[in-house]
Amino acid sequence: MVILAKILIALVALEHLYFLYFEMFAWETIGKKTFKSLPAHLFTPTKALAANQGLYNGFLAAGLIWTFFITDAVWSKNIALFFLVCVAVAGVYGAITASKKIFFVQALPAMIAIICLLIYENGNNQ
Repeated sequence: MVILAKILIALVALEHLYFLYFEMFAWETIGKKTFKSLPAHLFTPTKALAANQGLYNGFLAAGLIWTFFITDAVWSKNIALFFLVCVAVAGVYGAITASKKIFFVQALPAMIAIICLLIYENGNNQ
């Protein structure tokens, strides 16, 4: 279960690095293709806002990537849980306020990784 959790953590981190990229550097190209419900004329004036969102996604990715370099297993798990919960909360909020698709793209993978980490932890404590 720990290997599955680490794979999921890596996938969530990579996903957020992608969000960083397109929100900070490709908002007016990839952003338009991704957020089709947003009128095209709004992408240029919202470029700085999207870049700010991208920066936050980068922080989430950095936190998740950091967990692979923490040698203490308990700390690694706790830091991973913290950042995964942040991702899940952001994904749920995005699903409620912006698009239900965000739940499946962002929140659900984080929640599955959280479950895997918690199952692994409970299995090791018995």
